[in-house]
Order: sequence, then C-alpha cells, then structure tokens
Amino acid sequence: MPDRNLLIYCDESLSKGAFFSNFYGGALIEASDRESIEHALDAARQANGLNAELKWTKISAGYKDKYIAFIDAFFDLVAENRIKLRIMFTQNSNRPLGLTDDQIDNAYFLLYYQLIKHAFGLAYCGTSRTNKRVSIYLDDIPDNREKYERFREFVASLSNSAEFQASGAYIPISEITDVDSKKHDILQGLDIVLGAIQFRLNNMHLEKPPGQWRRAKRTVAKEAVYKHILRRIQAIYPNFNIGVSTSRQGDPRNVWRQPYRHWLFVPKDFAVVPGQSKKDIAKRRKAPQPTTSTPNMN
Repeated sequence: MPDRNLLIYCDESLSKGAFFSNFYGGALIEASDRESIEHALDAARQANGLNAELKWTKISAGYKDKYIAFIDAFFDLVAENRIKLRIMFTQNSNRPLGLTDDQIDNAYFLLYYQLIKHAFGLAYCGTSRTNKRVSIYLDDIPDNREKYERFREFVASLSNSAEFQASGAYIPISEITDVDSKKHDILQGLDIVLGAIQFRLNNMHLEKPPGQWRRAKRTVAKEAVYKHILRRIQAIYPNFNIGVSTSRQGDPRNVWRQPYRHWLFVPKDFAVVPGQSKKDIAKRRKAPQPTTSTPNMN
C-alpha cells in the first residue's frame, strides 16, 4: 500500500489566442486533505449563493464579488500550500520547427503530458523509500477515445522513468481518468484562474463591442476578478510576472515545493517569428497611420 496519495486535477483553455495559446492548468493536493479542501470550497460557494457550476466564462457584473469571495477561499488553500497550482501556456511568437504530422495531430495530449511530467516537480516529491501514488483527473477530454487511451498509456509509463522511481512517484493507468467538473470545486477554481490568466495575457481586458467606445460590463467584471487573482498571487510572490516561467530560485526542487507556478512552454526547436511579440504588435497599433492626400481636381 502506498504511504501517500497525490491527486492532480487538470483543465485546458483557449487553444489559440492573439499572443499566447495552449493554456493548460493543474491543481495538486494530498488525497488525505481532499475532504477538508472540498468542505472549505463548498462552504464558500454556499455562503455566496453559488449553486451552479463556476466557470470563467460565466463571470458577470452581478456575480463579480461572489466569484472573488470564492477565489479568496481557493487562494487561501494555495497560500497554505494545500493546493499546488500550475499554469502552462505557449507564446505565438515562438514557432515550433520540425514537428511531425503525428505530433501536430496529437498536440493536445502531448502538451498535457508535458504538464503532468514537469510542471509539478514530481521527480522531487520524495524518495524511493516512500511510495506516492498519483491520480490524474482530466476535465473535458475530446471524444477520440483511441488517442485518449494512448495518452493514458504514455502517462502511466512515467512510473518507469528513473526520476519517478527515485522520488517514489508512480501513476497507475487505472488512476488516469476524465471527470465532470460540475462535481469538483477544485476544477472549478482552476478554471477561473486559468481563464483569468489567458484573458489578461491576450489583452482581452481591452476589448470593446463592435461600434462601442466602452468595454462591456462583463469584460470590466472579468478584469476585476483577474486583478484580485493577481493580488493573491503577488501576496505569495511579490512582483510575480504572469507572462514568463516562474523562477526556480537556483533549486530545481522548488518546482515541487512552491504553491503557485507558471510555465511558458518553449519547444526544443523553434524560431522566433519577427514582429509577432506582444510589444511589437502594440507598437504597430500605436504608430500614426499614414494619411492619404486628396488629389487636386482643379
């Protein structure tokens, strides 16, 4: 019997954004702490009359403060390191090179694999003297079951790696399963944070409805929730930069130890697309537009 069980809840958002894409997130907890965490999050829901599933896309002006109250309860658990939260994404200006057709076709699952293998630092979660069974709960898996089964086998094979064997971590294939986020408050909290980060990194807070001078009330409400999330992150890590990989501070074991981390995933072989960075595009938008002279009709 294993001495400790770890649970990882995974979610995915926005495969293609204006500047950043392929947003993946994960929340890791100790199985022994699950009941207590679920009780704390359910209490926050009930106290604020949040009976339906919580999702970033549902945030509105009328529910902004209720969502912030729930996020406070969620980040209290993150700050206590009872929930380890990880956000992974790619930058559009980093174009992968040499991808095979199979890699392109299976990008969804390959990126999920990278998140599970590296983002939590499972290679540093302990020693071989203490077994740690890892369960993976995935939300909103596509219908292609053949690809999903191949993915499960691939993730389970991590148990055979030298790094996982040294840390005592192992992932039985039977413990990799898709779940319904409606039944898991941890996944709903992850969805909100993941949505907030992709919202801000892709400048969605600046969007205005066509023909309007002002932003929609829903956009303003979402920005308020994002700003509150940022304040909670920066209370853990002052001056936290959401658009770069979180520093290991000279110790790779911090990937496991730290309660909150971002990972800007950069392909092994890539080329930087000139003029496609967020700063480059912003400069072009601010640059004065050329005027067209009116021909002299005399």
